[in-house]
Amino acid sequence: MRPIRAWLSIRHPNLYAYWRTRLDPSIFAGLPLTMVVVSALYIGALLSGLTEEVVEAGGVLRLDQAINAAFAPWRESPFVAVFLWITILGTGSALTGVVLTATGFLWAAHRSHVIVPLWVTFLGAQATTWAGKFAVARHRPEFIDAVQATSPSFPSAHATGAMAVYGFVAYAIARDLPRRDQRVMIGLCGGGIIATIGFSRIFLSVHYTTDVAAGFLVGGFWLLAGFALSEHKKQSLVQTRSPATDASSSQRET
Repeated sequence: MRPIRAWLSIRHPNLYAYWRTRLDPSIFAGLPLTMVVVSALYIGALLSGLTEEVVEAGGVLRLDQAINAAFAPWRESPFVAVFLWITILGTGSALTGVVLTATGFLWAAHRSHVIVPLWVTFLGAQATTWAGKFAVARHRPEFIDAVQATSPSFPSAHATGAMAVYGFVAYAIARDLPRRDQRVMIGLCGGGIIATIGFSRIFLSVHYTTDVAAGFLVGGFWLLAGFALSEHKKQSLVQTRSPATDASSSQRET
């Protein structure tokens, strides 16, 4: 590998410098950002393929209907009451409340650089979801009397919002925790909330499984975007403070 790197650095110095930066694991703008971009592109490709399958309404629709029918015998009290309560956590009003509350805590903790990425994640996910709903205009399954829904089915706004908002909040909490086991626990709790909200939509028969899957993909895309923006702002903040800190140290020494 060393002869190849040496040859590239001589023959194509600009290209070599670019890829060296892109694959540098020591800075966020290097390998971490490259992995985020690749993951976002992969999610976009999955969402595009899933949307095409839903529009064609072939085998995917039959699978959705089979899964929906499998839960029909279980849609009785107290299960319905439990999932009706859980699904509230994914409503627009609940998610807005979570984002506003998180904004307040972040501001109080002097982590204002995370606030804009949080709102970008939330608003971007919502805009994409509602644009997709009316573009695809998929009919919902026949849902039970205990719930009401009037908007198109694909993708699920609850699933999108849960992935984007609770995912970002989990990231914001875990980001500065000192121990790895604490970060893992926060991630598992956030993942559990997201998965449970998504499942509640399927159980209550207000969404097909592919609606929820698409919502998770949309939310995941914007979660990656918010994560990248937050880390970029964090790195910029550190770089801005470092010269000031060095200058202050020099003044004290003199």
